[in-house]
Amino acid sequence: MAKPLMAKATAVWLVDNTTISFKQIADFVGMHELEVQGIADGDVAAGVKGFDPIANNQLTQEEIDKAQNNPLHKLKLKFNAAAAGEEKRRGPRYTPLSKRQDRPNSILWLVKFHPELSDGQIAKLVGTTKPTIQSIRERTHWNIANMQPIDPVALGLCKQSELDAIVQKAAAKKAAEGGVMSDDERRKLVSTEQSLEMDAAPKIPTAIEGLETFSLSDDPVEEAEEEPIIDADSFFNLPKGGAEDEDEDDLRP
Repeated sequence: MAKPLMAKATAVWLVDNTTISFKQIADFVGMHELEVQGIADGDVAAGVKGFDPIANNQLTQEEIDKAQNNPLHKLKLKFNAAAAGEEKRRGPRYTPLSKRQDRPNSILWLVKFHPELSDGQIAKLVGTTKPTIQSIRERTHWNIANMQPIDPVALGLCKQSELDAIVQKAAAKKAAEGGVMSDDERRKLVSTEQSLEMDAAPKIPTAIEGLETFSLSDDPVEEAEEEPIIDADSFFNLPKGGAEDEDEDDLRP
């Protein structure tokens, strides 16, 4: 359903100049009922000047009268013949000046947490250029040392529904191509058919050829005589009457 121009200002005008219920106004302008009630209480849209939908050819007085007489009636936007067949403007998304400095942080967040998104998808989502995205991917951006990854939804650069839709589209495209995402990308299970078509991974040999027929009897070292085992006690318990006794006997007359 199409929404009126300047929705919040239109809601302010309807609250101030009609007796239409908050629910009807909220449904017409695309706001929450409590937010419209906040406008009536003065807590929301303080200082916002009302936008007359009748003078701006968005509503008719008959439509407003129907809504005031019937709380269940839903306001319908007036048909504008001049807007019939008008195509959506093509080109990059417009980003307010106050938020343009936050775009590199949002790009860094998308590159880090959604690497499956292409440069074109990111450019369309947050309204940037492919060279900027490429410089952030390669960490050659002039301000990369001071950048922090921030969710573009939190920055107000896009809606959560738009982000979810583009992520699901990228994941579906990846699955249709039959590729398996890397560890940096979102993990997904490989089907049985894909796993059977993959080449077998090389295995480490469990045995060397000919080793299983090797026996101890073929070891030439075993045929040599075993050397006597010398323990520590044999060095300290020397036999009495060694070479010193023989020298003393030779010196006797």
